[in-house]
Amino acid sequence: MRIWLALLVSVGIASGPLLAQGDLRGHGGPVRALAIAPSSDLAISGSFDQSAIVWSLAQGKALRILRFHSGSVNAVLALKDGFVTGGEDGKVAIWRADGDSPVRVFQAHSAPVAGLALSPDGNWLASAGWDGAVKLQDLRDGGGSRSFEGHKGIVNAVAFMPDGQSLVSGGYDAHIIINSLTGDVLQTVVLPAPVSTLAVAADETVAAGCADGNVVFLNRAGTIAGSIAATETPVTSLAISHDGHTLAAGSPRGAVTVIDIAARRVRFTLNGPGLPVWSMVFTRDGGQLLTGGADRIVRRWDATSGEHIGAIAGAGDDDELGPFRDMRGADIFRACSVCHTVRPDGAGRAGPSLYGLFGRKAGSLPGYSFSEAFRKLDLVWTEETVSRLFEIGPQAFTPGTKMPEQTVGNAKERQALIDFLQMATAAR
Repeated sequence: MRIWLALLVSVGIASGPLLAQGDLRGHGGPVRALAIAPSSDLAISGSFDQSAIVWSLAQGKALRILRFHSGSVNAVLALKDGFVTGGEDGKVAIWRADGDSPVRVFQAHSAPVAGLALSPDGNWLASAGWDGAVKLQDLRDGGGSRSFEGHKGIVNAVAFMPDGQSLVSGGYDAHIIINSLTGDVLQTVVLPAPVSTLAVAADETVAAGCADGNVVFLNRAGTIAGSIAATETPVTSLAISHDGHTLAAGSPRGAVTVIDIAARRVRFTLNGPGLPVWSMVFTRDGGQLLTGGADRIVRRWDATSGEHIGAIAGAGDDDELGPFRDMRGADIFRACSVCHTVRPDGAGRAGPSLYGLFGRKAGSLPGYSFSEAFRKLDLVWTEETVSRLFEIGPQAFTPGTKMPEQTVGNAKERQALIDFLQMATAAR
């Protein structure tokens, strides 16, 4: 459960610019984070493919790809005149709106950054990290930084309260902690289950998405003011509309529950392709909800009707595994295909292409940013080494890897996977 949580933001809109229809495609890995710029036309997404993409919603296309982090981009923010990204490398980078390189970089955490938040006045940047800390950075010239401790383990989310004088954080320890900007603990609330994500409404209502599938609401006094069963699985993402009336909760099975906050009732459920929804954000006018998930696509939904905007792409679209549909190993590999391709032209995903895998030295594929520890491994991929990788898991077999922890315990299943890989990754 800990690993699962650790991996764990229209047509006919009422106001604002006319937005293009259809999904946004361009990432090579799961879309981990989403944010909307103050202009409402621009959005930014962060992905396991180690990049962030700036999108024009009016044109429905990518404007810029931001590459800096040596690992997945887990959190993003939109500033008045730029963007912020937080990565698996523990770094936080600030970008100008038209820049291709960060203008400021902070080594905020000693472990992955899981969440970012900007104070209402734009002066303070907060980050949550898997190192158990919440960091606060003064963005003004000569501004310093502060570190808030208190959580016992992974901190998954952080948000400012609307008054800008305090911030709230939630973590795997099932604690919600409200701190003043000077570091004083104002309130600690223990919830029934670990907290994977947070969102704060304009009236100071705090919504916490939890591992038991519930969204727990805290009032402005920091006490529990009710809850609602949002999903049957852990809540993986939350978003609150800018008017504070609507909450969306994402799940690992691809469904998004849209909730009326005041009434504490479910309005409707959005049903995607059945893959995890890692991030969500409402457009500024509340007309659209953008969702990012494991299929590498940013999907667009009418936030009032729940209708998908444009044709919805299924898991079988452009399916490189189609020719191998009769092989058991291809079914096993499908979970891996979110991050890896077997095609020779498959650059840009969260993991390297596996084309030509057998006989290749680990960490040697040109054009992919491997971790330093992985590049130093004295390891060649063979039938035996690939089998061992999935028998004992990446962290034990290839220390320093960015690969999520997973195993295939059944020997016949492992052999089926290897048989598929040998066929699918061979030169052709």
